[in-house]
Amino acid sequence: MRYPVTPDGRYFVVRGRLWRMSDPTLPAERRAELTKRLMAARRAVGTALRAGDEAALRSARAGVDEAKVALGERGPVWWTDGTPDLNRRMAAKTAYAEWFAGL
Repeated sequence: MRYPVTPDGRYFVVRGRLWRMSDPTLPAERRAELTKRLMAARRAVGTALRAGDEAALRSARAGVDEAKVALGERGPVWWTDGTPDLNRRMAAKTAYAEWFAGL
């Protein structure tokens, strides 16, 4: 992977920030389908931005959010041990700080 992944596989790190990984229990076919929907929605965001179409932009952004929630990257966490979600937090200010400093 291009970005480091936390030892527990819950997050990857970009510029020091944690981003939640997709749910690893998703079947490969379902993950591929959702990823395809996510990429289409992201392209629609770009198209709407270039066109200045606010309604299309809202719809496209909703599509991105829907796909990310279905992938487990947003919304309820996919793990069951009660550990809180640290999505979008700086790794150096979390329980992953020591691991991150060692990269």
